[in-house]
Amino acid sequence: MVREEALTVEEIAVSEGWGTALHRFAREKPLGAAGAVLMLLTILAAIFAPFLAPADPLATNPRAALLGPSGQYLLGSDWLGRDSLSRIIYGARTSIYVGFLATLLGTVAGSLLNVFSAYKGGVVDMVVQRIMDVLLAFPTLIMALAIMAVLGTSLNNTVIAIAIPFIPRSGRVVRSAALAVKESQYVEVSRAVGCRSVRLVFRHVIPNCVAPYLIIATALLGSAILVEASLSFLGLGVDPQTPSWGSALAEAMEFWESSPWLAIFPGIAISLAVFGVNLLGDALRDVLDPRLKQL
Repeated sequence: MVREEALTVEEIAVSEGWGTALHRFAREKPLGAAGAVLMLLTILAAIFAPFLAPADPLATNPRAALLGPSGQYLLGSDWLGRDSLSRIIYGARTSIYVGFLATLLGTVAGSLLNVFSAYKGGVVDMVVQRIMDVLLAFPTLIMALAIMAVLGTSLNNTVIAIAIPFIPRSGRVVRSAALAVKESQYVEVSRAVGCRSVRLVFRHVIPNCVAPYLIIATALLGSAILVEASLSFLGLGVDPQTPSWGSALAEAMEFWESSPWLAIFPGIAISLAVFGVNLLGDALRDVLDPRLKQL
């Protein structure tokens, strides 16, 4: 049943064409389409930051420190006279890089590990799931803080610190789908005719777990952006010289009463990015989750 429903989704996308499928998605899920637009704008801002930023985000000008929004500084300047708009645009690069890479590493590692665990069963599955239970006992931010305290602050260390807590959170969802696929008739037939385990998993089990994988990956992407901002806010994320929305909020705390724009605009950027991801994730869940179609 899981295979048939997954194939139906693929067949519809292929038969309609991507343009028609996207148009139908936007018509049926306008909030999801709005979330996709917000995410696309954030990604484009990250990619084209050198062309969109009006100034060098690292260039300081003490004479222009803490200026409010004006024609010269559209979103004001910080305590070192750096252009806030440029730092927010470049901060999108940090959030997108860390968010996407940490989500990709964590969800792929967790999904593959738990799919093989579900397929093998027995002692292997029991050991893997107990390890997952231990990792799930720690909140994402707490574990990320502990890992960063050991590894030190850097962009790639932040990716690792966020990806590790995502392994059990993504794996459990995909494992439940793998257990259902494992009991399907076509899997039993493939096993009966001598199909090797590795080929069977990659050929039949994993393709039918793509839908729950996309749903959980989209949900975790918003969490990754928030955790990166939290780590940078606490001074344990990316290098302090690297533009980041979280570090911008941390720097703004001292000047909150006199220069509130320093915290307002980075906060809006974080909120819009996470809001867009959540809207898109909810829409993808409604479209790809077969159980919701049966209700």
